[in-house]
Amino acid sequence: MKQIDTLFKSKKDSLISNKKDSLLLDSIKPKETIEDIIVHVAKDYTIQNAKDKTVTLYNEANITYTDIDLKAGVIIIDYKKNTLFAKGIIDSTGYVQRPVFKQGNQESEQDSMVYNFKSKRALIYGLKTKQGEMFTYGEKTKRVNDSTIYIRKIKFTTSEKEIPDYYIATDKAKLVPGKKIIVGTSNLVLADIPTPIFIPFAYFPITETSVSGFLIPSFDTGSSSRGIGFQNGGYYFAINDYMDLTVQGDAYSNGSWGTRISSNYRKRYKYSGSFNFNFENNISGIRGFDDYSKSNNFNITWSHSPDSKASPNSRFSASVRMGSSKFFRESQNQYNVSQTQTNTFNSSVNYSKTFVGTPFNMNLTASHQQNTNTEEITMTLPSLTVNMNRVYPFAGKGGVQKTPIQKMGFNYTMQGQYLINTTDDEFFTGKMFETARSGMQHKTGTNTNLKAFKYFTLSPSVNYEETWQFDYIQKDYDVTENVVVTDTLRGFKSYREYNAGLSLSTNIYGTFNFKKGRLKTIRHTFRPSISYSYRPDFKDKYIKQVQQSADATDLDEYTVFDEGIYGAPSSGLSNSIGITLNNVLEAKIAPKDPDSDEEDEKITILNNLNFSSSYNIAADSLRWSPVSFSTGTRLFKDKLAVNLSGSMDPYKVNSSGVRINEFNANILRLTNASLTANYSISSKDFGKDKEKEKNKNGNGSQAPPDVIGADINPTDSFGQKNGINTNKEDKNKKAQLYNSDIPWSINLAYSASYTNNGIDPGTVGIHSIMFSGNLELSPKWKMGYSSGYDVKGGAFTFSRFNFTRDLDSWQFNFNWVPFGTNSSYTFFIGVKSSMLSDLKWDKNKPPDRVLF
Repeated sequence: MKQIDTLFKSKKDSLISNKKDSLLLDSIKPKETIEDIIVHVAKDYTIQNAKDKTVTLYNEANITYTDIDLKAGVIIIDYKKNTLFAKGIIDSTGYVQRPVFKQGNQESEQDSMVYNFKSKRALIYGLKTKQGEMFTYGEKTKRVNDSTIYIRKIKFTTSEKEIPDYYIATDKAKLVPGKKIIVGTSNLVLADIPTPIFIPFAYFPITETSVSGFLIPSFDTGSSSRGIGFQNGGYYFAINDYMDLTVQGDAYSNGSWGTRISSNYRKRYKYSGSFNFNFENNISGIRGFDDYSKSNNFNITWSHSPDSKASPNSRFSASVRMGSSKFFRESQNQYNVSQTQTNTFNSSVNYSKTFVGTPFNMNLTASHQQNTNTEEITMTLPSLTVNMNRVYPFAGKGGVQKTPIQKMGFNYTMQGQYLINTTDDEFFTGKMFETARSGMQHKTGTNTNLKAFKYFTLSPSVNYEETWQFDYIQKDYDVTENVVVTDTLRGFKSYREYNAGLSLSTNIYGTFNFKKGRLKTIRHTFRPSISYSYRPDFKDKYIKQVQQSADATDLDEYTVFDEGIYGAPSSGLSNSIGITLNNVLEAKIAPKDPDSDEEDEKITILNNLNFSSSYNIAADSLRWSPVSFSTGTRLFKDKLAVNLSGSMDPYKVNSSGVRINEFNANILRLTNASLTANYSISSKDFGKDKEKEKNKNGNGSQAPPDVIGADINPTDSFGQKNGINTNKEDKNKKAQLYNSDIPWSINLAYSASYTNNGIDPGTVGIHSIMFSGNLELSPKWKMGYSSGYDVKGGAFTFSRFNFTRDLDSWQFNFNWVPFGTNSSYTFFIGVKSSMLSDLKWDKNKPPDRVLF
């Protein structure tokens, strides 16, 4: 003790004054055990005991040795036993500076520890370490070597809190850092309260890279029609760093089954995408009974997006969504309520290329449109478009365009298609190609403009179009069956069309000034335009006749192009005059404070008020076309958008509703009209910092709200809402009370339509109010809703609600459709971490499925 005290009190001793030292004492360092220089540092003091061959470091002690980095309150190095001992310090705040041991990329925190340099074994008390997403707490730990650790009285959790939300408790476990954790009988503990949930053993892979493994299925008893079964069991393949593959399946006691194959791929700075294939064999009822039914449904989705930097002059992308029309209505494992409310599938695979140094660009597309109600499918395999941007061959030096000749520009477009029209039953069969059509169309034109009468702009134009078709029709009268037979023949046919036009337009401005009040000026912009177009009758020379009954004089006219992709040539001579009137009303309002330096505010009173019609000089009757009108405006600081459109007919109709060549007594008769209004409001509009939010968002516009009542995908182990990503801001939110400041948003939409056939009184077709929004009860409690009311029908439309609770390490979701044909709910609560994704409880009540 005297020696230690002397060393401690000596101010001139180098061991005390030097806080960082290298231990190079060959006399006490066994060369066969100490492999490298031990570098140490301490804030308060460093004591070397030469007799006992120990070194003591106190307060913020730190030792580095080979790949070991140890920090603690107290560290004692014993060269006789080849060990080091580390522990924390007790002060007024409690036990602090707990030892933190780091070796390579493995790090742990503990209450105290003993480490042997020679055997590389360690004895640890009060362990806390993190392996991947898993936190491990152990009462007593024995480290056998660098790759194996045995732990007593252990807790596993993915909660990052000092007091975990939950943990899995077990008496003993084996941990291989960076690879796996194997435990015996374990018990789930929630908020330090043991639950009756036990598991006999558990295996947790903890590699930081993706690994292959089995996906545990969930037991399902949700439908008496299909019996009991399991869902979402399968295997995950970690193919490589760029691609994975998931294979899952369902099976039920009545013979129904399903399978899903999904893959995600990504290559940095190149491309990324995902692929999903679903197939289900659904059986309802018992074989041999009248209510027995069976259906096979499938669904395919594929998305592919290239990196914009990978190839700036060419791009390949894909967005594919196709499958059985009844898939989402009959699926036993896809509760996508949104898809049951839509009646179309759309797909597109696109390749585009710009030819640098030329005005040409190319676009190659394969598309697919499917109506799930009619089960009709239209596909283009493929559609090729080549465009030539407008060129000005007569422009002056340096591209100067002053004269009408210099302003004359030419453009060219070539489009070719292979079009397939088929149905669900014939999809992916040879029959879908029997009625396929193909063709090609070329379009070119030129126009220019010049000043006329000082205030007018005169714009002449000429357009030429040539159509090629590689199939055509031929009609013949079958005397035996007394019907007209239409045959589709393969061969080349073509026709040409052209038209010319001339338009005259100008702008007229009217300004109204006010001397009193904040309203200073109203400006009316009036843009009239009159045009003339001429197109010959091209169909007349292609017309053929076919007998259509036993009467030889009963003839029907047709052309060989009638069923082609681009249709038949235009029929009838067109020699018409078009009239268009456009109106815009704007106002200028002075600031509230006349002495302020703020500029006058410009607002739009009427965004547009358009009228258009035409007069066909060549027609023998009904020369005037209906007058179309449209108008729209935005009110209440652009939060309310109102749009009105419709059509008015100047002619009367007969008792059958057919237009006749007599004008209405009231000149114009309203035939149809539609009115839409949209209004969005949120708590931010009433907050003190709304201007700050406006500046933060750029133009003050808000992003569209989350899909209300977003669907939970039962095949998603994490129970996250589709289309919603957990960002860093949401993750760091604290669960505190909002008091009276509760964020909310409301989106309102109104729609109405009117039709009048001229015979019966006008009727209202659509008259409905729709509303949706979000309510954030706390930073981690959210509620969403979406519904509507059909005023005409006197009933609520499709409605759904969504409740979400962020439970830190857990996630809770509840989606509910309270009534209607899609009445259902989806409940999920589970751990967020992918490592413990099977620790969950989900309950689903899908909509009633009708399989026929």
